[in-house]
Amino acid sequence: MLVKRWAALFLFGVVLFGLAIAMAIAYAYRTWNVPEPITGFVSLVTLQFLPREVRFVLVLLLSLVAIGYGFWRLTSGVIGPVMANLPSKKGLANIVAEHRFGPERPSIKVVAIGGGTGLSTLLRGLKKHDLAITAIVTVADDGGSTGRIRSEFDIPAPGDIRSCLVALADDESLVGRLFQYRFDQEGSQLAGHSFGNLFITALTRVTGSFEQAVSETASVLAIRGRVLPSTLENVTLSATLVDGTTLRGESSIAKKHCAIKNVFLEPGHPSGYEPALSAILNADLIVLGPGSLYTSVLPNLHVAGITQALRWSPAPKVYVCNVATQPGET
Repeated sequence: MLVKRWAALFLFGVVLFGLAIAMAIAYAYRTWNVPEPITGFVSLVTLQFLPREVRFVLVLLLSLVAIGYGFWRLTSGVIGPVMANLPSKKGLANIVAEHRFGPERPSIKVVAIGGGTGLSTLLRGLKKHDLAITAIVTVADDGGSTGRIRSEFDIPAPGDIRSCLVALADDESLVGRLFQYRFDQEGSQLAGHSFGNLFITALTRVTGSFEQAVSETASVLAIRGRVLPSTLENVTLSATLVDGTTLRGESSIAKKHCAIKNVFLEPGHPSGYEPALSAILNADLIVLGPGSLYTSVLPNLHVAGITQALRWSPAPKVYVCNVATQPGET
């Protein structure tokens, strides 16, 4: 950290600026013909009626008082709140704002459950309002970049979580485009991979925890809300079609375009992620969808504890149906 040297340079610049102003005033006073009323006023303001030593002491004391009071106010207004909140995951701006204006007013707690493009689209709309948003996302996706990462690193699917994190990002411009960037150079081992998926995977390897990797990515993107996996287990989505055929893998189900009888997860009844269950129980409003009914919404309901939490939660439940027909699903 180079804070001290830049602070010293800033103070040095202020001193030089003050000297330059003093030199300019002295030069003007000695060389310009100033009318008598003005010179009398200047003499009064600059305390010319006092001995030079007394003037020096008064100005010195005044400057020390100003410096001391300003530093005290700076400490109490900025440094104090920061130190009082250590350790804290709050940003500096949030800490100072909360200190000056009080804690943020309680927001309506909205939980959105789903996955895919539908959920991320919903989140982009919700973040424009004063809401405490929690997205609970399926981790059963196994197509494209996500599928390759899951097979190589044995982690839950990062793809839908990445899209939801970007959707809730405070600024989606450059960082959002970076996380959604997909390598497309033919013949490259990175071809088809999303940078965001690789980022979450690398963080999982570094931290040793998919849960922490998602949390740290949320901090990097400064998201407005929370994005939680419905489970931390590496699950596979399977489906039984009306003709009796069984398909394994979310991508296989999506490609078949046949009527689905039911879906299930392997291994069966994976443990629900505790923060996700808690968010459902404490929600003021729960939204399911939009998105693919069988491959984005229902996989979350097959996680142990999710359905029970939905039943026990007193919050109104809203299902957002797709606006267009999706073959084999809705």
